[in-house]
Amino acid sequence: MAQFTQLTSRAVLVPINDIDTDQIIPAQYLKVTDKNGLAGALFSNWRYLPDGSPNPDFVLNKPESAGAQILLAGDNFGCGSSREHAPWALTGFGFRAVISTSFADIFRNNALKNGLLPIIVDEKTHQTLFELAEEAPRAELTVDLASQTLSYPGGSVNFPIDPFNKTCLLNGVDELGYIMGFEKEIAAFESNAE
Repeated sequence: MAQFTQLTSRAVLVPINDIDTDQIIPAQYLKVTDKNGLAGALFSNWRYLPDGSPNPDFVLNKPESAGAQILLAGDNFGCGSSREHAPWALTGFGFRAVISTSFADIFRNNALKNGLLPIIVDEKTHQTLFELAEEAPRAELTVDLASQTLSYPGGSVNFPIDPFNKTCLLNGVDELGYIMGFEKEIAAFESNAE
């Protein structure tokens, strides 16, 4: 898992509430057990026209979205069925953080386990970020995980994250990697138990 310490990026706006995991990554792409190639399927029902060509009106297909690593989404992002493919598709596309007023628990947990930081902000900050992005599309946001701070032109706000997931992201390890960090202690315990 990629280490997450600090990120400065523009945000891509998808101002839709209740974006479920089937909209993030449609069911026909769930047959794979590998993360590779899922970036192309991200939001595919919105990104592509029925003939398979890119929808020029969808935000991810616009040149100004290229390289942005933060997704600013509507309320209740990631609701619906449990599918780890959703954060796989988002990170495969290049997103490192998603900002919303709330996340479905299963999506939030899957995101954290895959190096994608779900950032919860209050409604006022959420609205301010959308207004900022519309007024100054090139404006950058900075996420500092150590201080749990989201900074933007004109302000900053703290966001919640549990200590375990914060530690894993800061160190670039998943749950197993975290446990393996105690390999010497585990070996010493096992040798004393014999």
